Amino acid sequence: MTEMGRRVGGLVILLGSNKEELMLARLMERLNDRRDAVRDGEEAADAGFTLIELMVVLLILAILLAIAIPTFLGVTGSANDRAAQSNLNTALTDAKGVYESNQQSYPSTSALISKVQANEPSLNLVSDPGSTASVTAGDLSMTVSAGGNGAIIFTLAKKTNECWWVADNTQTIANGGSATAPTLPWKNITLTNGKGSGSGVPNASGEYYGVYKITPGTSYCDIAGLGTNSSTIQSSGFPSAA
Repeated sequence: MTEMGRRVGGLVILLGSNKEELMLARLMERLNDRRDAVRDGEEAADAGFTLIELMVVLLILAILLAIAIPTFLGVTGSANDRAAQSNLNTALTDAKGVYESNQQSYPSTSALISKVQANEPSLNLVSDPGSTASVTAGDLSMTVSAGGNGAIIFTLAKKTNECWWVADNTQTIANGGSATAPTLPWKNITLTNGKGSGSGVPNASGEYYGVYKITPGTSYCDIAGLGTNSSTIQSSGFPSAA
C-alpha cells in the first residue's frame, strides 16, 4: 500500500490510499476550518461594543443625569435667592441712611427710591410703583407708610418665583391712629418668638423679613401682592424660601 503525506491546517498526516484515510483527512480539514472561523469571530467581537453593553452605559448616564440636574437647579435657585437677599440688605442699609439724614423720617416713596438709586446705581430700582405696578425678576422697589414711619423694600428673585421683602418699622404703623387697621400692606400680624406667617407685613415696630411664592402664571410681585399673599416671616434675618 502506497502512503503519501498531506498537510492539513498545519498538521502533516500520513495517508494511505484507502477511503477511510481520505475521509479522516477531510474531517480534520473541516475541523481546522471551523476553529479558524470561531477565532475570527471572537476577534471581531472584541473590536466593538455589544448592544447590551451600550444599553448599560446609557442606563448609567440616565441615572447620573437624573441625580445631577435637580442638584444643579437647586444650587442655581439658592444662588438667585441669596442675590435677591443681598440686594435687599444693601437697599435697606441705604434707606436707613436716608431716614437718619431726613430728620429720622422716611421721605415719600418716590424720593426714597431716587435717593437710594443715586447711592447704589448697581441696583435696578423701579420708580414709585403705586399699588398695582409690578416688579419683575431682578428689580427692586419700595413703599413708605403714611407719616414716614416705615418702609418696605421688595424684589423678585430670578427663576425661583420667590418674592422677598424686608420692612423697617421705626414705630407701630397705624392708619388714622388705629394700630389694628394699619396702612396696607401693613397688617396687624402677631409673630411667635419672632417667627410666623400671614397675608401682609407686620405693623409692630421692628425689622421684618419675609418671602412668598408668586401666583403661578404671573411674573412679578407688587405692593398689592404683599398684602394678599401669605408670607413666611421672621424678625431676625430672612426665612427659608417659600
